[in-house]
Amino acid sequence: MTDNAPNTFEETVMDTLCLFALAGSRDLGRRIAARLGIEPACHEERRFEDGEHKLRPLQSVRGRPVVVLSSLHSDPDLGVNDKIMRLALFCGALRDASAREITLLLPYLAYARKDRRTKPRDPVSLRYLAAMLEAVGADRVVTLEVHNPAAFQNAFRIVTEHLPAAALLVPHVAGPLRQAARIVVVSPDTGGYKRAQDFRQRLERSLGREIDSAFVEKLRSGGELQHGRLVGDVKGATVLIVDDLIVTGRTLIHAARTCKQAGAVQVTAVAAHGLFDASANAALADTALDRIVVSDSVPPWRLENPAVAVKLETVDSSPFFAEAVRRIHADESLNDWLDG
Repeated sequence: MTDNAPNTFEETVMDTLCLFALAGSRDLGRRIAARLGIEPACHEERRFEDGEHKLRPLQSVRGRPVVVLSSLHSDPDLGVNDKIMRLALFCGALRDASAREITLLLPYLAYARKDRRTKPRDPVSLRYLAAMLEAVGADRVVTLEVHNPAAFQNAFRIVTEHLPAAALLVPHVAGPLRQAARIVVVSPDTGGYKRAQDFRQRLERSLGREIDSAFVEKLRSGGELQHGRLVGDVKGATVLIVDDLIVTGRTLIHAARTCKQAGAVQVTAVAAHGLFDASANAALADTALDRIVVSDSVPPWRLENPAVAVKLETVDSSPFFAEAVRRIHADESLNDWLDG
């Protein structure tokens, strides 16, 4: 071995890995690349006068493993469908340029909630999106906390990696809870109970103490959210309401009010993705909610209410995603890390 030869397989992989961060995800891409000890790869994104796009790598990817970062949410410059089309075009260009392996790192996966038919002739949009990304040559999709992990895994025929947000968010919320007399993890509806239980178990391991659980029944009548009863005891407790995402905030505030009425002393919302529709500015200002913790998978660009901004804590996901990328390309176990 020569003096300047790589010492490990991992060094060899990091020397050849190309990480491209598409428009809307460049800041996160720079932070992930810095954690990996590499520079973001160079590419061109060009928009033509009639709205068509051209994307191409500006360096050779022949025989190299490639990661393409794009969080598929709308932002002030690009809509979600624009981002999907750009991702597909760029993935195809990478495949034509002989990339060895293409991993799509999609912190927020659009259409993940549309994973089944709820009305006659409904589209199963997640499955169609999966088929599109497979058709342009993607080998692997990595995402953070989808609405239904089983549906996500079944929609794709290529490799899927689902990263539970609890592994990212529990270390952030655990510190301030060490002095809490009692902690209860609450699911805002029965459908999210399994997610909340995973969060509770990880928090128990982090704090080394028992944590209780509860859930709120979410009832609808004529399309309107109705008051549902709380199943569990939150009296005198610090409550964490755990969900996959926050959009309007109505379900969350309904659960927070229910917990406060039942005697909770403090209520914190914890979610992977803060999509925050414009209507959330009013809903999340409700005094029933004391604190909001989300990842930076979606920048909170629609939140303009200072009464909401003061509650909001955004967790930097770049170390988390960098470790996932490192492990994937060094052939190390994700499960051992995520469950550790």
